[in-house]
Amino acid sequence: MASLDRRVRRAAATAMALAFGTTLTLTGTATAGTGTARTDIAPADTAGAGAPTGSHVTQVPLAQGLYQSAYSERNDVLWATASVGQPPAPVTASRLLRIDPDTLEVDAAYTPPTNGTVEAVYGIDVDDEHNTVWVTNTRTNSVSVYSQRTGRHLVTRPDVNHSREVVVDEKRDVVWASAFGDGALVAFDSRTLREIRRVTVEGSGPTGLAVNERTGAVYAADFTNNRIIEVGPGSGAPRLIPTGEGPLSITLSTDGRTAYTADQASGTLSVVGLHKGAVARSVATGEGAKSVTVDPCTGRVLVANRLAGSLSVVDPRAGTVVESVTTGAYPNHVRMTDDSTAYVVDKSGSGPSGEDGLTRIRFGPQGSHRHDTAATRPAC
Repeated sequence: MASLDRRVRRAAATAMALAFGTTLTLTGTATAGTGTARTDIAPADTAGAGAPTGSHVTQVPLAQGLYQSAYSERNDVLWATASVGQPPAPVTASRLLRIDPDTLEVDAAYTPPTNGTVEAVYGIDVDDEHNTVWVTNTRTNSVSVYSQRTGRHLVTRPDVNHSREVVVDEKRDVVWASAFGDGALVAFDSRTLREIRRVTVEGSGPTGLAVNERTGAVYAADFTNNRIIEVGPGSGAPRLIPTGEGPLSITLSTDGRTAYTADQASGTLSVVGLHKGAVARSVATGEGAKSVTVDPCTGRVLVANRLAGSLSVVDPRAGTVVESVTTGAYPNHVRMTDDSTAYVVDKSGSGPSGEDGLTRIRFGPQGSHRHDTAATRPAC
């Protein structure tokens, strides 16, 4: 047990270190996806043996310090966070980026407020009902809200110790944030932007979040204890469910009956049946499994493997990797849209000025034939 505890502490230190980069440089507010910066990869170059054909990959350098992204269906906009400065050094720059998902150009970059310290942005989700963007300010132990329409900073809410991720429940007007430093899940009213609930699990280290909008239950990956924390809308004590080793990110199946965690320490995807509260299967995806999401069209699960530099597409019922896509080095986060398009931000530093990159992957046999306009992208 002592040996495992040391591994967990080392992995926790690594996870926190991975939240920060070095220097922030934008490739330009209107040129990030154009000219020589853009790389289109043929479908044959991305699919593994026996994989579905037709996936189309586009890669662009974007900005240094990329962390996470979120897609707004209401505005057809990809939002991304970028922050720079590895502890103990102070944050030197931070931006909230508004990106055209078709051209992959940065349309606008908004600077967070500074009150002695930059409120650097890391975790992110969008609230399309209220047309806002919620972010975690990990270094300043807070969360902030921005207007999607103007990019204006609306409010900052403190006392979310080492705030890491945020998830929006639009149906119930609730936003949840994970406080890694306090072992807490903190809920906010998305209308008033005020804190309304706080659930603390002593000794836990919550990181990734997912919400079941059908039931209102929120799920957190407890990185420190290799488990999932489940909090129901009216429950007293949280339910604790085992999962793989070093879970950083979590998502749910489309029916909400299964949870999937990206397990950084073991490089696996855990498939967890929520009714029984047990791991049904574990799938090896790649070293440093960091972020996970579900394709709502197919039910397949996507895992970004940070140290392997790849994105694994998993059939969760068969327990097999059906496709592997090479991303930029050190992929940090994957976000999926309803038309089977994935966006992966990385920490490669491979751009001409050391920018981190954005990889867009359009899956399916029609992927290579899709037009670069939102109006022509097919739905499920």
